[in-house]
Amino acid sequence: YMFRYPGLVALAFFLMISANVLALAGPKLSGLAIDAIVGPGEVDFPRVFLFCGLMIGFYILSGVMSYLLSIVMVNLSQRITYTMRKEVFDHLTDLPVGFFDTHQTGEIVSRLSYDIDTLNASLTNDVLAICANSITVVGSFVMMLTISPVLISVFVITVPISLIFTKYKSTHIRPLFRARSAKLGELNGFAEEMLSGQKTIRTYGKEQVITDRFDVRNSEACGAYYKADYHGSVIGPTVNFVSNLSIALITLLGSIFYMFWLG
Repeated sequence: YMFRYPGLVALAFFLMISANVLALAGPKLSGLAIDAIVGPGEVDFPRVFLFCGLMIGFYILSGVMSYLLSIVMVNLSQRITYTMRKEVFDHLTDLPVGFFDTHQTGEIVSRLSYDIDTLNASLTNDVLAICANSITVVGSFVMMLTISPVLISVFVITVPISLIFTKYKSTHIRPLFRARSAKLGELNGFAEEMLSGQKTIRTYGKEQVITDRFDVRNSEACGAYYKADYHGSVIGPTVNFVSNLSIALITLLGSIFYMFWLG
């Protein structure tokens, strides 16, 4: 679906790469500015101001490109969502009557609305984040090679931890999100059928029975949502913790190397 809009996709990748490269250049320029400060009375102010100005300019350009990238991605995702919904609806109109006898209306509506909205959110946020983070990781690795290859040894410890944990959690989380979608479809289907049959329900005095059945399905859907969102929310903070651990270890090793250098 993305390749149906090659112009927008190419523009998005250009903005993504440019924004991340400009952001990655900031720390390098900061280091060069600090290197120009030798000590009291030995500061090369023109050099410091030059690198500080470049750093500010790069960060501003990176922010502008990131903003433009978000606009492009929203536009792209909305076009894809429209195309998906149209194709799904056209397909539904061609299906035999037997399909609608064996599938609840709420489930079909859920596929048209919730499932495609989930794809839209993933395209706008997740795909963008994956691509941007991949560029950041590769760029950071190259930048660290140019600054201090020795400090990269820290990632021999932290990167495998992140990869193993993410792989483990993803394997267990994927079925939870499938169950969440299924329970939402069941809840929507039951609610649609009961609301359309209100006259019959009230005629036979089955309001409480239907309410109890709805409560059961509602509780199951809430439980499925809670499990999926809870376990899904664990990945981000854990990976951030490992990233912060990397920064702490690099700072520690850098301080040790600096003390030995002074000695």
